[in-house]
Amino acid sequence: MHKNNTIKQVKSKQRVADHGEVFTNEREVNAMLDLVKQETERIDSRFLEPACGNGNFLVEILRRKLKVVSRRYKKNQLDYERYAVIAISSVYGIDLLLDNVEECRNRLFNIFQEQYQKQFKDQIKADCLESVKFILNKNIIQGDALTLKKVESKDPIVFAEWSAVNGSMIKRRDFRLDNLLKAENSKKDLENSLFGDIYETDPAFLPTPIADYPLTHFLKLQEQDA
Repeated sequence: MHKNNTIKQVKSKQRVADHGEVFTNEREVNAMLDLVKQETERIDSRFLEPACGNGNFLVEILRRKLKVVSRRYKKNQLDYERYAVIAISSVYGIDLLLDNVEECRNRLFNIFQEQYQKQFKDQIKADCLESVKFILNKNIIQGDALTLKKVESKDPIVFAEWSAVNGSMIKRRDFRLDNLLKAENSKKDLENSLFGDIYETDPAFLPTPIADYPLTHFLKLQEQDA
């Protein structure tokens, strides 16, 4: 087995005692994801892992999505970049521990960069990589999934919704997670996307964004907070 695919289940006994931290092994990760295999292979299907650790589930989800992106769009670099960015924007995670959050972001970024470079070698764009880093900083959050608040500031957890519009443009809207969950819990049988396709068809369950950003090219997302 390739060493990058080997999952260490415990970082330390102290962390197990303090936080109940035990990582899911690779076989179990894949078995669980196979139960929703079709969703894991939808490029824009959103996944939220509320106790993401260092990213074992999110890493595998991203791998599956990027395989689909490569299979469909590897002959056109702009199309590949666009859909690969959509794939990275669809994975969300929360963890109590900052080192896990940073490791999760780094693992996801490294997988993206590795696959991107494999496809286009020295033609990869710095702006694309910066957009990915920007998205990961918004999507992988240090917080408490029970209180729905950030660890340090105690502010409500806020996630960005990234939606592809008009080809290369991305629409970003920020939502409080507690409001999203209220909307989801008010409707039975919601599919397992973070924001839910139902919002497009049933306005009664539409949460209100706390911030709404202008359309931005997917290679320029990092300029939004400038």
